[in-house]
Order: sequence, then C-alpha cells, then structure tokens
Amino acid sequence: MKLKSILSLILVLFLGFSGFAQVTFDAKVSKERLGVNERLRIDFEMNKDGDNFNPPDFDGFRVVGGPNQAISNSYINGKRSYSKTYSYFLAPQAQGSFTIGQATIEIEGETYKSLPIKVTVTQAVEKPQDGNNADYVASENVHLVAEISKTNPYLNEAITVTYKMYVSRDVSITSQWRELDSPKYADFWSQNIDTRGNYKVYDGTYKGESYRYVILRTTVLYPQKTGELEIEPLTLDVPIDVPSNRRDFFGRRLTTRVNKTISAGKRTINVKPLPLEGRPDDFAGAVGDFDFEVKTSKETLDATESLELQVSVSGNGNLKLFDPPSVKLPSSLEVYEPERSENVRTTRSGMEGDITETYTVVPQFKGKYPIRPLTFSFFDPMTETYKTKTSNEIVINVEQGPVTPVASANDENTAKQPVTLSEDQFKYIKTSTSLSSVEQDSFFQSTLFWSLVGAPLLLIPILMFVGKKRKERLADVEGNRLRRANKLAKKYLSEAKRNLGDKVAFYDALERALHNYLKAKLDIVTSEFSKERIESLLAENNVDKATIDKFIGLLKSCEFARYTPASSETMKEDYNKAATVVSEIDKQFKR
Repeated sequence: MKLKSILSLILVLFLGFSGFAQVTFDAKVSKERLGVNERLRIDFEMNKDGDNFNPPDFDGFRVVGGPNQAISNSYINGKRSYSKTYSYFLAPQAQGSFTIGQATIEIEGETYKSLPIKVTVTQAVEKPQDGNNADYVASENVHLVAEISKTNPYLNEAITVTYKMYVSRDVSITSQWRELDSPKYADFWSQNIDTRGNYKVYDGTYKGESYRYVILRTTVLYPQKTGELEIEPLTLDVPIDVPSNRRDFFGRRLTTRVNKTISAGKRTINVKPLPLEGRPDDFAGAVGDFDFEVKTSKETLDATESLELQVSVSGNGNLKLFDPPSVKLPSSLEVYEPERSENVRTTRSGMEGDITETYTVVPQFKGKYPIRPLTFSFFDPMTETYKTKTSNEIVINVEQGPVTPVASANDENTAKQPVTLSEDQFKYIKTSTSLSSVEQDSFFQSTLFWSLVGAPLLLIPILMFVGKKRKERLADVEGNRLRRANKLAKKYLSEAKRNLGDKVAFYDALERALHNYLKAKLDIVTSEFSKERIESLLAENNVDKATIDKFIGLLKSCEFARYTPASSETMKEDYNKAATVVSEIDKQFKR
C-alpha cells in the first residue's frame, strides 16, 4: 500500500509540473548585434492568452514602431496550437552593450517574466539591413528630402525650403503620417506655405530611380544674419505598408505595416553680407526688386483743408522688414504720424505686394509749398548691385487762407506807396504844458510795503511743502517707472486701440507698435527682428523669461491672426496683453 501511495503521489506531482511547464513566455530579437543606424525587432511571445502586459524600459533604444499585436490559432491532427505576440521596433541611441530588461504578463492568475537579452550596438554600417525584412524594405523605400532654392544667398534675400517625401512603387502609405519635430528657423524670418492636407502625388526620380513624391510643406526664409546658418530637420513618423510573401484566402498579397521615423536632415547655408561698395547713404536694408512712388490726393486746396500724401514701395523682396523713406515737409504744413498699410502675400518666390505709409497734411497758410523729391535705395540680388529710385517733385498750391507773417512783411516791403503830408498830421502834439504838484504818499509801512515783506515769508512753507512732495515722488522709483511704462504703452498702442474691431488693421498696428517699441528701447534696426535676437536682447537687459515669452507670444499672435479668424474679444484681450507686457518690460528694463 505504501508503495502504491508513493507512486500515486509521484504521478500527481509529475502531472502538475507538466501542466505548469505548458505555459511559455519568451522574448526574441531579430539580431543580437547591429549598427547604430539599423533597427531592431523584439517579440514577446506566449502560448496562452494573458492580461496586463508590461514591456521593459528599453534603455538605450527609442521605440519607433509598436506595439503590434498578432494572434495565431491553428489545429494540427485535432490539437489546438495558440500563440500571441507583442512586437516592438527599436532604434539604438548610442553605441555600446545594452540589456533589454524583463517584460511581464499575467496568465491564469500567475505572473510570468521574460528573460533579459543582451544586445551590442556597433558603429554605423555602410548599408543597414534588418533581420525584419519589412522594416528594412520600408527604410529603403521611403525618404524625406529638404530642397533649398539657394544655398549661398545674400542677407535678407528670400530662399525657399521645399520638403518632399519620396515613396517607391514597392511600398504604399495609406494612413496619415505624424510630425515629430518641426524645424525652428533660428536667425531667419520665416513663413510656411502649407498644402493643408491637399497633397498631390507627382512622378519623379530619387537617386536615379523612379519614385512618387508629395510636397509636404514649402517654407520661405529671409536670413537675418551672415555666415553659416543651420536649417533644422523636419522629422515624421510614417506608417508604411510593405508587401509580404503571404496571401489571403483569395490569393491577394498581404501587407505588413511598419512605423518608420524619417528625417530630412540638417542643412547648412552660407549667407553673404551685402557689399559695401556702392552702398547709398540712404540704404535701409531693402533687398529685392522694387518700384517707388510718392503721390498726393490733391495738389490744390485751401488752408485748414487736408490732403493725403502716400509713400509707396511695391515689388518683390523683404517688404515687411524695412520702412519706406520718411517725408520732411515745410513747417507751414501740419503733418500727422503716418498710417502704415501692407498688401503683402508670401509665395514660393518670397514676399510680393506693396507697403504704403499715408500722411495726413493740413496747410495753415496761403502759398505754394514744394515737396522735394524722395529717394529710395535697395539691393537687387539678381544683378548684385544697389539701385536708387527718385520720386517726382510735387507742388502744393494753397489758394485761400491767412498769409504767413514773413509773407506779409515781404509784401509791405515790396509795395512802395507815396507819402502824403497833411497840415493836421502832428496836431495831437502839445506845444505848451500846465504842471501841478502831486503829494507823495509814504511807501514805508504802507499796505504795499507789508505785502511785499510778508509774501516771501508765506511762500517759504508752501515751497517747502511742494519740495517735500517732489522729493517723495522722485524717491518713488517703482511708481515713476510704472507711470512711465503706462505712458509708453499708451503711446505705442494708441493706433492699435483705434482699430479694435478691424482684424487686419488691428494686428498690423499691434505688430508695428511692438516693433517700434523694440526699435526705441533696444536701438536695433528692423532687419534684426528675429524672435531669437529679441529674446537675447531682452534677457541681457534683465527682463524675466515669463515676460519675454509673453512678448514673443504676442508677435506670433500677430503673424497667425492674418490667416485665422479673430473675434472682438480676442483683439481686446491681445491689446490688454500688449499694454501689460510693454509696461512690464519697461519696469524691468536695465537702466
């Protein structure tokens, strides 16, 4: 009996261990040695369904695909075979030896762990290959390219960066890709020309082979610095369908989806400075091909009537990055601050359109007032020469109105009249006198005397009180700085406030106010208005980062508002933000 009991116990234990051994959970890699520019596939496979799967941290690698889940059920000779697999695609981040840790899964109430796997990453291989054929095929058949129209432009000359995605005819992309990293164009004025999802497929070639491609984005850049400048890469995560050797029930070829990270790579351009030889004295940074015109709404009017004087620059070039020439008129003409209007659109070749500054002029006196010709100089990168254009002379004729004092005096001098003497001409002069004595009152101790003596004594305490209040006001540094800041904010933002409700005019005025404020505060020219330059200069003058971020955010709002709808409430909110930010900068600015 004892022998039978022992044999029964051994049989039960054997069956129990056999049942336990039936559950497997393994980790497998496509290769244990790979180059830093290759990809690694790792599969976590189990033979029973489980829950709460937790992958390892994948230290030293970046997950570029997955997790992809695959389930297989098959029956062979009446026996069921089941497997479930979680797959990841990994990109090495550095060379060295790495250990992929343990993954865990819960199966039938028990927790199972995979074994750690060691992987060696070597230097980049000349032609990367992957143990997973689908991932390798995807990497070889989809490419992102940044094409630059000109790699050695002049300062402020437009260049175009076109991002194209080339896809070979061996794979396909049926799902939308995702942008991982967007380029930040430091030291450039930039504007994107997006296709907004309406991608057109073109036929082309890539490295001599037939490809299809789409234009993802076109960006127009105006370099704001000379020397070597880097253009950061655009990086995308793209789902790629790769045909496999398997076919479905109807014989159609099945595809495997691979998520691939592709990048256009950094590009470097060499920006040339504008030549010094032949540079006109009035050159203000305009680069392109322009026309220049000065005109008035009327040339004949009466005094106190108004006319509009327009100074316009039109053509192709960096229209938003310079100011037209200023107008200087005779003192007898009252001139108001100009209103700037921009009709500029950005195309693949750069900015084109016109900018106009409109002056309101009110003559005060009768006469003829010549407006001398104005000159406008620009650099033409096509001919690599400076050009100067001159406006015509304009004469404003004021027909009715008061005559200037100078003109009156001149009229009296030039109009000579004969002198006629009359007998009664000097009759008003007395030839005899009758004098009488006048009794003099004593000044000493008179009311006037005591008034003159007491007045200074009364003024002393008043002057002391006024002086004390003045010292207190001067000592109130924070209060004075706040008052100056509020006054400055109102000065620069007054035009924007007048245009509340008109989106285009408001944001143009707001952007111009912010730029004019920086020009006055930082003593910089318009060509230096890059966001990175502004951040650097404000930080150097003790402005805190939060205030700088608010200011840069307002500049971006002004740029985006031209292409997006904006309500009256949004404009009021942006105006209040601008007033607050200008005040904060003025309070914090290093004296």
